[in-house]
Amino acid sequence: MYSLILRGRRLKKCSLSQNETALLITSFSSAARKDPNFTVSTYLVDSLGLTTKLAESISKKVSFNNNNNNKCNPDSVLNLFRSHGFTDSQISTIITDYPQVLTLDADKSLAPKLQALQSKVSFTETISKVPKILSKDRSLTVYYDFVKEVMEADKKRSSKVEALLSSPGRGKQENKLRNVLALRDLGVPQRLLFPLLISDLPHICGKETFQESLKKVLEMGFDPTTPKFLEALRVVKGLNKEALEEKVNVYRRLGFAVDEIWAMFKKFPTFLTLSEKKITLNFETMRKCGLLEEEVRSVVKKFPQCIGVSEKNILNSVETFIGLGFSRDDVAMMLKRLPHCIGYSVETVKKKTEFVVKEMSWPLKAVASYPQVLGYSMEKRMVPRCNVIKALISKGLIKSELPPVSTVLVCTDQDFLKRYVRKHDDDEELVAELMGIFSGETRTEKG
Repeated sequence: MYSLILRGRRLKKCSLSQNETALLITSFSSAARKDPNFTVSTYLVDSLGLTTKLAESISKKVSFNNNNNNKCNPDSVLNLFRSHGFTDSQISTIITDYPQVLTLDADKSLAPKLQALQSKVSFTETISKVPKILSKDRSLTVYYDFVKEVMEADKKRSSKVEALLSSPGRGKQENKLRNVLALRDLGVPQRLLFPLLISDLPHICGKETFQESLKKVLEMGFDPTTPKFLEALRVVKGLNKEALEEKVNVYRRLGFAVDEIWAMFKKFPTFLTLSEKKITLNFETMRKCGLLEEEVRSVVKKFPQCIGVSEKNILNSVETFIGLGFSRDDVAMMLKRLPHCIGYSVETVKKKTEFVVKEMSWPLKAVASYPQVLGYSMEKRMVPRCNVIKALISKGLIKSELPPVSTVLVCTDQDFLKRYVRKHDDDEELVAELMGIFSGETRTEKG
């Protein structure tokens, strides 16, 4: 959550001078005044180095009314952060995790909070870790102290936190802090604890029931260092014994054994919160896709998340495959071999299928037989490997028919290199060229 400034274009390497910073802010305001439909995405890309995709995602969560009476001025917010010593890297992290901060009134809402916390140790670092504490008006310093407490490597409780936990009348806030401390002591990492601190979700604010639920989840064998641990805790705490039994009985009526149900719960805890209508509807929808009842159960056991996919998305996935030329038998086979493909976006399926079939001339059956290729990265796996194959073909070193998909895309990097690169070790120049193509350091011409 706190490292969403993506690789490659994470930040501009050089720091901005005051003049450059002022120029960027001025250009933002100017663009906003000229274009009533202006969004913040371009500004975030140019000024803070966010990727276009991330900046667009952030801009969808906030909007700005570009008139002279607008007090939610993002320019003022960024200026305020910089004036308090925040770096562009820290500001990028804050905006990524808490975009709504750009809509706050810098003078009346944000400045008093920053001023109240400015004397704290590691002020800018702590705020950039958990910027949403700025959304708290009451007990702001308590939340700050607690965040700082969690960030400390040792397990000693600060006097302020101890005083809070021992004082009466704190209710949900006291319970929340106590519960988060208990989770921290179990090894739940900071990146998972901080969102809980800010949230008001019922499963983290209880007392006795929290301890009971925590014990159950631990007994089930969930790893406290993983997100599934907290997901399971939320589900277990949210369902009483009768509700839990009824959810299990829904799956039993569909032919699943109890041990299979709990195995699926460990893969995808949320599946026990779905309604009976949702569960049975998706079960029937997958049967309409050409799967037998036992095959549907097999798919759900492998990938219980498919029960949470909407009926519309399941049917859209099937229609996308059909539209690309796959037969319904092909689709059924792909679902059995790679249930995850039911959740792939239309854009992903089309892009990767067209690459394999049109650019590389493999048949559709190759994708149907090895649907895992749809889950591979185009940039990191598919394109580099296929460029190596193209280079070998252009040099006449692959003279027969195109190698099968399994030996090019499905195998490990080591096997691929051994099969197509290392076999030419007697030609050092060729190996260097192929390795350059494989690593992406050498660009290949589109043929």
